[in-house]
Amino acid sequence: MKNYKLIPKISLWALLLLGIAVIAAFFLGGSSGTLEVAGDFLNVPKFTDLFLTWIYILLGLAVLVTLCVLLVKLGSDFRYNPKRAIRSLIVVVGAIVLCIICWFLGSPEELHIIGYEGTDNVGFWAQLADAVMYLVYILFAATILAVIAGAIITRTRK
Repeated sequence: MKNYKLIPKISLWALLLLGIAVIAAFFLGGSSGTLEVAGDFLNVPKFTDLFLTWIYILLGLAVLVTLCVLLVKLGSDFRYNPKRAIRSLIVVVGAIVLCIICWFLGSPEELHIIGYEGTDNVGFWAQLADAVMYLVYILFAATILAVIAGAIITRTRK
């Protein structure tokens, strides 16, 4: 039983060290050439693909862990406190609806990116990028409103 408590600690340290190594490779690994943007020449880091892949892995792990914890908590709540479980389920359904709305707000039209000549800026990927940006904007605004509302509620209760 004692060894099982070490697994999360070792995993977190391994992820941290690997992340530091990837970031060091990206920033200190040199350049694979230059790119002309609006008359300026910019260096292109050698390990950009490694860095982006690492970010995707971390994002996937964060989503996976969040969903697993949510499902376990939801199952526990349904067992011991069904009223709270239904409230949690409403929040989850609201988040899914918000993601769907943001998806339909996105546009599959081509994004014009200076210096980019690939095909990942059209169709599905362009719409996904738009949807994520709309989602970030909405969640950022909701966070600011929650902070303001929390401050107002705290002051009025005193």
